[in-house]
Amino acid sequence: MGMGIRRGRAAAKDNLTVDEEGDCPRCRGDAEPSSLEGFLCCSGCGYEWRNPDHVQAARAPPPTHRRDAELIQEFQQELESGSMRGALGIEKNLSKEQEASLQRLEDKWMTGLQGTFNVAHEERKPLMLSFDEEDNIQNTVIASVTLLNNEYDGGEEIRIEYPGLGTEFYGYDEDDTKGWRQGRTIEDTARNIASIINNLSKFVYASSEGTSVLFEMRDNRLEAASLVVYVEDPGEQDIIAEKGGVSMDARDVKIVEDYQAAVEIVLEDGIISPSEDQMLWAMREALGISDADHVRIVMGIFGDTAVKECTSCGGMAQLYPEYSAWYCTPCETWV
Repeated sequence: MGMGIRRGRAAAKDNLTVDEEGDCPRCRGDAEPSSLEGFLCCSGCGYEWRNPDHVQAARAPPPTHRRDAELIQEFQQELESGSMRGALGIEKNLSKEQEASLQRLEDKWMTGLQGTFNVAHEERKPLMLSFDEEDNIQNTVIASVTLLNNEYDGGEEIRIEYPGLGTEFYGYDEDDTKGWRQGRTIEDTARNIASIINNLSKFVYASSEGTSVLFEMRDNRLEAASLVVYVEDPGEQDIIAEKGGVSMDARDVKIVEDYQAAVEIVLEDGIISPSEDQMLWAMREALGISDADHVRIVMGIFGDTAVKECTSCGGMAQLYPEYSAWYCTPCETWV
């Protein structure tokens, strides 16, 4: 029995011995190059063995500081002669074709990706980048709504309006498809408002940041100055709207200078929309400003070319200073 075991071990040892000078030492199959450098592979059984004829190639010397400087110089030349203006401070020697290519890149991969996310599940803001003439990133948030608490009296409504294109209404109503819901926390409510507006609005993208809902233009062809964000908030002050850093709530207006600042924001595009007209009226009521004083303030900021959007036909009514009002010619009525 012992001799049989020893003979078996000897046979196994012979079978496992590798003959590196022939083809496959295991099955004597044909050899072919292996995926490993310096090895051969059997085409039959897949066994790999070291190639006795392999000569290791000389390795390149390690890079020096001179080589690093050469690579940096080469990289800068590639940037300057091609695209990626602004990287490493390179902003010259660009052809018109390269400028046009950069603009297409920005439109396709930066501005074109704005708002492609679900604010109900993600905390980040929309991917929307805009640059000025010096390639500096511009702030794209044009207005905001801030929740002051998480207790609502009912009737709270957020309006998104663009002159000539209409008004969108988003109210506190769980039974309405455009209604927003009260969340467990004030941040949850802000996120729900942003989700509803972001999914349904034709004018803006919306995102939440803490207790605020931030708005960015959905279409670059629309002017940010013409966008109106108005809050109808009966009862206690629960929500305030801001644009250009100025509160658009009548209860925050304390002096005439506050009203003038609001009028400047409203007249940035030279048009008073219906919601803006309602907001300015509420501010005048709070401060006791007459219609004549209102017209004088408007003319002091924008002259007599400021128009008001007619609530009936959507046309633009002209200002008649002598009557302290605007007149819509198609409707033959004062607005």
